[in-house]
Amino acid sequence: MVTADAARNVVGIIGNVISFGLFLSPVPTFYRIIKKKTVEEFKPDPYIATVLNCLFWCLYGMPFVHPDSLLVVTINGVGLVLELAYLAVFFIYAQSKGRKKVAFGLGFDVVLFVAIAAISLTALHGTKKRSLMVGIVCDIFNIIMYGSPLTIMAKVIKTKSVKYMPFYLSLTNFLNGCCWTAYALIKFDIYMLVSNGLGAVSGAIQLILYAAYCKSTPKDDDDFAGKPTTEVQLSNTNAAAAASV
Repeated sequence: MVTADAARNVVGIIGNVISFGLFLSPVPTFYRIIKKKTVEEFKPDPYIATVLNCLFWCLYGMPFVHPDSLLVVTINGVGLVLELAYLAVFFIYAQSKGRKKVAFGLGFDVVLFVAIAAISLTALHGTKKRSLMVGIVCDIFNIIMYGSPLTIMAKVIKTKSVKYMPFYLSLTNFLNGCCWTAYALIKFDIYMLVSNGLGAVSGAIQLILYAAYCKSTPKDDDDFAGKPTTEVQLSNTNAAAAASV
């Protein structure tokens, strides 16, 4: 008979694989940046935000904060390394203004993370109290980050086109949210449930919108031709961070 812990581990491993794929989604963008040796109109903001999100979820998964959450640490640790690599590429090819934005953004991330970690580890005793504080912080940032896909959905409704919302990305986001929601339910974790439940709902809405507007999407949409996929990429990165918990 399969135990709850074994089932949770299997679901968590599947979630890690899906989340890893989402974290890799910006690779084409940064290949383009390296090839052209310019960041064009791309912004570092979503990657800076994702770094902070990964840091907080790594802290949340530590044994002294929330025991038995190794899979949360592994995927967010991998995500953290990838996001820092993306930012390194951005820093190399950005102009002075862009480099300052990356430096100040990462500096802010470090200061805020150290402050939350110091308070939770020194002022709070026991994993329940630490999980409460760090979990609430993680959920707050995840909910904020869900604002990005909402802008994409609004554009789909306005333009009656799914040009900016690729089907496979929406499907992956939905499956990822469902997977981590199941992970949170097997061994009940309210903080992971809130974040990933929202992720699953967001993914489901995207799929519904895709079904509603895919036929009305022009095959050759000149309005989108030649424009960098900044909005798509921002959605990809935030979805990865928000769902890979």
